[in-house]
Amino acid sequence: MRAITQSLTLLLLVFFKPIMNKGFSQNHVKFEDCGVWLVSDTLTIGNSKIERRFLWNNGNLISLDITNRQTGKKTVLENSNTDFSLPGKMHTKEGAGVLETKIRREEDFSQRRLDVIVLTKVNALEVKRVFRIYPGIPAIACDYYFKGEMDSSVQLRISSPGDLVNVENISEVNKEQLPVMRLDRLGLSGNHWKVRAVQFFDITDRHTTTVKFTDQMAYIFGNQLVGNLLLINNGIGKEGLFWLKEAPSPSVQHAYPGFDFSVKTGSFQLTGAGIERKDISPFRWVRGYGFVIGVSDGSENGQVIALREYQQCIRKYIPARDDMVMMNTWGERGEGENLNEAFALNEIRTASKLGVNVFQLDAGWYQGGTKNMDSFWLPHKEKFPNGLAPLIADGRKSNVEISLWYEPDPENDYAHWERDAGILTRIYNKYGIKIFKIDGVQIISKEGEVNFRKFLDSVLNATDNKVFFNIDITAGRRNGYHYFNEYGNLFLENRYTDWGNYYPYQTLRNTWNLSKYFPLQKLLVEFLNTDRNRDQYPPGDIFAPANIPFEYTFAITMMAQPLAWLEAHRLSSEQLNIAPVVTTYRKYQHDIHSGSIFPIGQEPDGQSWTGFQSIQQGRGYIIVYRENNNSSAAFLKTFFAMGTKVSFRPLIGKGKPFVAVAGDDGRIRFSLPSLNSYALYEYKIQ
Repeated sequence: MRAITQSLTLLLLVFFKPIMNKGFSQNHVKFEDCGVWLVSDTLTIGNSKIERRFLWNNGNLISLDITNRQTGKKTVLENSNTDFSLPGKMHTKEGAGVLETKIRREEDFSQRRLDVIVLTKVNALEVKRVFRIYPGIPAIACDYYFKGEMDSSVQLRISSPGDLVNVENISEVNKEQLPVMRLDRLGLSGNHWKVRAVQFFDITDRHTTTVKFTDQMAYIFGNQLVGNLLLINNGIGKEGLFWLKEAPSPSVQHAYPGFDFSVKTGSFQLTGAGIERKDISPFRWVRGYGFVIGVSDGSENGQVIALREYQQCIRKYIPARDDMVMMNTWGERGEGENLNEAFALNEIRTASKLGVNVFQLDAGWYQGGTKNMDSFWLPHKEKFPNGLAPLIADGRKSNVEISLWYEPDPENDYAHWERDAGILTRIYNKYGIKIFKIDGVQIISKEGEVNFRKFLDSVLNATDNKVFFNIDITAGRRNGYHYFNEYGNLFLENRYTDWGNYYPYQTLRNTWNLSKYFPLQKLLVEFLNTDRNRDQYPPGDIFAPANIPFEYTFAITMMAQPLAWLEAHRLSSEQLNIAPVVTTYRKYQHDIHSGSIFPIGQEPDGQSWTGFQSIQQGRGYIIVYRENNNSSAAFLKTFFAMGTKVSFRPLIGKGKPFVAVAGDDGRIRFSLPSLNSYALYEYKIQ
């Protein structure tokens, strides 16, 4: 061990010499409250909220413990095996480990942070881990990169439990290694760990449920669980962790081993890097999937609040850029046939009256033809004979920004990414258009993923990070909720009255369920013209859009980014009367979205009392919905601690001012006078 320590010290002296003026000593780098220490054979990384220690082991780290520095609680990890592993025999060359650090300053898209980079070589595979540590956040993220050569046995699927023999020999059960790549390992001692695996569903054209979860206890024989998120709770005492796998949804992950988490007494494992042998090159680093580990108290509320603190750091929040009320006319199934200069100008002016600040031209605005033609992405000559300039000019007068739909060329795994990036850059330079909806994406290989990321990054670099991507997750093999989400927001779902598949309460249900584990501020959520296509719904259907007030359907989207999925000129004068509501909402939208937004009350089902809470320090916002039920008042579970005195001031809707003291589970009594009504409150803790 002494020889290893000496070589490590030399590495540190050589690498860190250029940054000694940043407060570095031989084995210590600090940035704000973030730090990394390498003392003897122990690597420590963390900040004022979380600390994780590893045995260095030539850079193939072995976890020792995780400390919640807010409570002082240390979780000892009884690990004898490396956190990262490959199937079969592994060899890490002595002296192969290299430690580097990089301070990331705050930029237009990213928050400031300390990157701790650990490089090692396992067999013929070079492995780079980039740990991201953000000031004051109770979580540490880790991105994986690979280079070299990987053994052909990696990423085999695990056997079905039904194919395994009876358990008669405990030594067989206790065999550590699974025939898949392992990204992280927690040797959690004790027999009472409870877990919740949360699975997320995009491809929302096909799915009407966005979140499912599975609750289990760790078991000596182990279980494999599917999902992007694992909430871990010690059944004895107050101790909680969360593991987030930063990857697409399991159904479309590349090189998917069949599960994401292995939960076994004494050994919790996170698997699947989204990498196959053929994806690895000896000449370049290839990014795989990563993970985040976070600490909290043992309550579910504590875990999701800690998770949200991390999620809100991934992308810097700038209200003038990230907040919007968008309109896209595709929701009325015109499919671009109606698009032309006169139509668009009329929509822009009407949208402005409604309070919309972004008008998005969907498919059909461009000339088309063959994608390798230079003219393909020019404005359609017949529809827009004067180009897009009249729309831009009228939008500026009306305070409406113009956005465009765009579909990058998928040929040969997005091999033409540079051409696509050049097209968007030229559009930005010519018209100043900054918001692009990215649709039609089908990523079927790691090469396609790499090139798609190059496309996005190239546009940002060429436009000085001014472009904003609205990424569609409604169909295809795309990147889900927890991967590529640093680039903008997500276009959640397509629903149409033309098909009779738009029900406001179902949209509310999808966002309500997602909001527990994903920030609503990053989702575009639709509301439609409720007067259209009444004949597409069964007679007597109380949940049909025509039976729901138009203002209420808009209110359903307030905690997300509202999307007017309609043609504004078709709205009735009565519907346009919600303009003062939209205007008032816009005054508070930035502040609402500055908080951490979570669901309160019951899961929406068309007949519940439900809502959302946006939490800030000592204050925030609550929106409450009374669906189609006969109770004029109800007690809703909130995120207030029992005994907290809170004053509520109504901003929009049918609420009245009141003061209340939170009961058990934070229960507060809310009242609303009518079916399908709502109230948006600003609250202050007294």
